[in-house]
Amino acid sequence: MSEPDDPIAAALAHIGDPAGQGGLAEAGRVAMTRLKDGVATIVIDATGFSAEQRALVERQVRAAMVAVPGVGDTRVAMTAEKLERTIVAVGSGKGGVGKSTVAANLSVALARLGKKVGLVDADIYGPSQPRIMGQSGRPELIDERIVPVPAHGVRMLSLGQLIEPGTAVAWRGPMTASALSSLMEGDWGDCELLIVDMPPGTGDVQMTLTQKWKPAGAVIVSTPQDLSLIDATRAIDMFRKMDVKVIGLIENMAGYQCPHCGEVSDPFGSGGAEAAARTMGIPFLGRIPLRLSIRKASDEGRPPAAGEGEEADIFRALAVKLLERLREGAMHAAHP
Repeated sequence: MSEPDDPIAAALAHIGDPAGQGGLAEAGRVAMTRLKDGVATIVIDATGFSAEQRALVERQVRAAMVAVPGVGDTRVAMTAEKLERTIVAVGSGKGGVGKSTVAANLSVALARLGKKVGLVDADIYGPSQPRIMGQSGRPELIDERIVPVPAHGVRMLSLGQLIEPGTAVAWRGPMTASALSSLMEGDWGDCELLIVDMPPGTGDVQMTLTQKWKPAGAVIVSTPQDLSLIDATRAIDMFRKMDVKVIGLIENMAGYQCPHCGEVSDPFGSGGAEAAARTMGIPFLGRIPLRLSIRKASDEGRPPAAGEGEEADIFRALAVKLLERLREGAMHAAHP
């Protein structure tokens, strides 16, 4: 703590808290100030700061010290409490079931419910989140950590932002593990929920994620057809073997309503995922209809969950159920 007449503290009083409404000092972020042999040492509590905010505060602190008599050099230390972050994996047993679309829209819906959400596109070989989220901007590297880019109220990182469009990723296991680490250990700031869009199947990326970062739970996406459900069952079995709780199953492409006559047909079957969830003893979170509008919005980088109307409501309901399952899991962990 600093004395009231400390000239260093007085100079810092004019610097704002980038994560709050007041200044650094009144927010209690100035943990220590000291001046010895012409060297000013300042410790700032940077909990919740992004990499850009930390860099901004350090620049402002150094600039403020220039005007303080007796200060010839400045040393700035940033400390931060380790935030507990809930990781949710969104997986599927096979490709083509709309897993990435579901992951993107769940992330946006959760953010609209007031959560601070990050989205990791862990589909190393086929990253699609930059297209779905309409954000292909290249992220910055600050303090050797990748800084996620904002999109629809969500912070996002994808290998698709780091390579040229259309480039094939022909990597062996160690390289994919390294890429996954760079994404997972990016500067997620105060994100409290990290939604991870997994690659399809049960390979290296899935094993690395579950072993190293231990998700709080997994959401499985499947279409109603038998083949998709067989593959989804394999994904569920993998998560269970890795001791990751399966939060629930989502049935995608469930029913198609003809835009001309209004008749509903079921090209991929009906109710298969709900029946499978019941058989396997896992929660059924809900179903998403097969609609051209969802596909077009995804191709155009406009997740339906970011808008209004029936489709946004569908994803909002799924996000609400997901949060309920996470709360139940946390309560069970606290009171087994």
